[in-house]
Amino acid sequence: MISNSTSKTVIKLNINGETHEVMVRSADTLLWILREQLGLTAAKRACENGDCGACTVLVNREPTHSCLSLAIETINQPITTAESLIGSPIQNQFVDKWAIQCGYCTPGFILNCHALATKHPEADDEVIEEWMRSNLCRCTGYQEIKEAVKAVLQESEIYKDKGKPAS
Repeated sequence: MISNSTSKTVIKLNINGETHEVMVRSADTLLWILREQLGLTAAKRACENGDCGACTVLVNREPTHSCLSLAIETINQPITTAESLIGSPIQNQFVDKWAIQCGYCTPGFILNCHALATKHPEADDEVIEEWMRSNLCRCTGYQEIKEAVKAVLQESEIYKDKGKPAS
């Protein structure tokens, strides 16, 4: 971290495998930095109190509400945004299963589902539903989202191998 004489500080963030230097105030949220300084707009500004999940990103592979996270808290931690999952199996299944509707909540759901599939590649209905509770959708039924997650878990070798111990 490099300080200057104003109330702002330059920090380095590791986002989608790339290092970005950004100027932040101590109160700047990760969501604000992603959208306003870096142009990464998949995480959406919505409730701004952690209830809806539209701002979800992964920090250290854990779903995190970026509207509640200060940017300075994420220094030296890998951050994943939905932009890094373009064309991924989970995104493709969301499209194939019509789990997208207006699309506002979709990036948050995709990241949450990606983390679920990585951590629990054998997840059952109960685990899937538990993980989906942190995100809200007002357009589509949750059934399509659940079907997309199940399809990824069943068909994608990317996720099937993540939960198995190395031979």
